[in-house]
Amino acid sequence: MIIRLLSAALVAGFLAAVVATGLQLTLTSPLILAAERYETQASHEAPTSLVVRVHAHGDGHSATVQADTAWEPAPGFQRMAFTGLATLVGGVGYALLLGAVLLACGREPTVETSLGFAVAGFLAVSLAPALGLPPELPGMPAAPLETRQMWWVMTALATAVGLYLIAIRRVPITILGGLVLIVAPHLAGAPDTDHTASALPAGYAAQFAARSLGIAFVFWAVIGLAFAYAWSTFGRGRPEVARG
Repeated sequence: MIIRLLSAALVAGFLAAVVATGLQLTLTSPLILAAERYETQASHEAPTSLVVRVHAHGDGHSATVQADTAWEPAPGFQRMAFTGLATLVGGVGYALLLGAVLLACGREPTVETSLGFAVAGFLAVSLAPALGLPPELPGMPAAPLETRQMWWVMTALATAVGLYLIAIRRVPITILGGLVLIVAPHLAGAPDTDHTASALPAGYAAQFAARSLGIAFVFWAVIGLAFAYAWSTFGRGRPEVARG
């Protein structure tokens, strides 16, 4: 069972990473490069800081990490390779999580169930956090990284548990509890954004957020479909998983 799960996750993660990386290079990388040009231009007019930036949009977000060194992947092949590697690691990890949740809930990984759970993953990991912390381009004002990470984790977990209570448990009290969990992080509020003025055109930020979420949806959908196909392929001739 474990070998089957790992094999299906590797296939699903690889296929999702290939699709998502191609979409990133086509749709979001040009916006990142344009934003970096604005950021570089602005840095000539203000004190500079040392930054390491890693762009990994498999979940629809980009991260900026303060550091003591200024290393970052060089433009071109090196950046493409690092982006693809980060997306691949994320894809395999999310596919493993998807398979584990499916089995823990007693669901056979068919196309319908895998796709449904994958959409739930998109809602919990990408869409719900983006309501308070949209995907960000370089140079955009943002709250401290640690605060954003804590709120993102809290929102993703609360949304995932809330969806489980609503869609799997499906009794009035759990539905009510699920709705409370889903709404609670947004009532608490996302971390306040740094209100420092940005030279980046607002249209760039809007396009990046929309495209990142679109890529994240495709990413999760491919994970769900590919996991179901791979699970069926690696399980031929083996006993089926009992439904819960």
